[in-house]
Amino acid sequence: MIRISTIFVAICMVLVAASLGLILYSVAGISGSESAIVALTALTFLILYNAVSMRLRDRSDVGGQIADLSRGTADLARQVAEFGRRLAAVENRVASANLTGADRIHTLANEIGELGGLVKQVATSVANHEDLLAALQAGTAPAAAIEPNGIGGTSNEDARRTIDGKPAKAAPSRSQTQILGAIRSAIDQNRIEIHLQPMVSLPQRKVRFYEALTRLPGENDQLLAADDFIGVAEAAGLIGRVDHMVMLRCVQVLRRLMVRNKEVGVFCNVAAATLGNPTTFSQCLDFLEANRALAPSLVLEFKQATFRDLGPTAAEHLASLAQRGYRFSIDHVSDLRIDPRELADRGVRFFKVPAALLLDPKLGSTSDIHPSDLSDLLGRFGIDLIAERIEGERAVVDLLDYDVRFGQGFLFAPPRPLRPEGVPGNGGPAQSNNGREGNAGGATEPPEASIIEPPTRASGSAALARRAAGPG
Repeated sequence: MIRISTIFVAICMVLVAASLGLILYSVAGISGSESAIVALTALTFLILYNAVSMRLRDRSDVGGQIADLSRGTADLARQVAEFGRRLAAVENRVASANLTGADRIHTLANEIGELGGLVKQVATSVANHEDLLAALQAGTAPAAAIEPNGIGGTSNEDARRTIDGKPAKAAPSRSQTQILGAIRSAIDQNRIEIHLQPMVSLPQRKVRFYEALTRLPGENDQLLAADDFIGVAEAAGLIGRVDHMVMLRCVQVLRRLMVRNKEVGVFCNVAAATLGNPTTFSQCLDFLEANRALAPSLVLEFKQATFRDLGPTAAEHLASLAQRGYRFSIDHVSDLRIDPRELADRGVRFFKVPAALLLDPKLGSTSDIHPSDLSDLLGRFGIDLIAERIEGERAVVDLLDYDVRFGQGFLFAPPRPLRPEGVPGNGGPAQSNNGREGNAGGATEPPEASIIEPPTRASGSAALARRAAGPG
């Protein structure tokens, strides 16, 4: 319907045009036909002016409505995505709850078998202790003797420590000079090793990613973990060469893994010194640019302290990696004082938190967010929460209540070395004597079975000892 204001404006324009023609006819003495033509001309101009002004006003109104509609559509899309994620989580929980009675009995039988093996191991350790005490009383053994299984004379934590799934011997103290020599030797001889530890989806325990852990050969065939040599390598300016070689190995490992599973990913750790050094970073960037096709599957991992102390150069380097499609992960998390929006803007897509930190009852009162809400908060910005260092089934149950989607730890599998190229795999998951070590924690068959060394009985016993001791 025509609005009353429009009718009023039309009447006013007619009156104005008629008045103009009448004034010209009566005052100026112009003939009636000429006055009528001038009045019609003035009316035409008024109509055109009104039409143009109404069109401009309507266009601005329509633009504002379209902008409001776009914002509403974006909000609706975010809500639909959130509902979809929650629905997927509910489906996963329902699927995990549909275990049959036979599966539960089979799982319980396996647990009982593991406990039986653990009891035998404890009995053997007690017998060794008794023999050692008898020898000490007889004066036939030195006071600093260590029992053959590497447990006597060490703390409980040292007894549980393993390197790549094998019980660690009491490591002698190494000087920085010895560690630096081992680093230089490993770089010159290209002997840097990569060990893989899987990350599984919860609760299905399907292998989704692998973390590449760096190991250096030391004295007496002992392996140096990353925490043992990174500080020395950074001080000597060698960490850039180490990271470059590790990236090369990670890309080789990723290509071998993707032969069996295109959806698998590899986490590659990068040091802060490498990110902030223009010379070293340029070499790594050239290599990553050449392998840009693998960017969706190669995740670069940094420490939480690295992200908090980003300088201008490091921030620029990080942005250049994100522009090439690489995603980032944060580990070594010490607290939950984070800004998810800032992390997402910088390209972070994974956030790894120790299970003990998530399940700490004191954390809820001291942190900015309760751990049970952390997964939902990160999920709104496209970041997945990964619980690491999981060593007990009880921790898995508690983490499922926190809606944690991924887990990593010795419960599922220890880090294991790569199988040399050219050595065929066994065609399936490695199986140990107790039937669970090759597929620890119930994880499904991983693509690593053909490229990494299978676990040994010793690694399974060490894993059982850690599980019996509890998380942490």
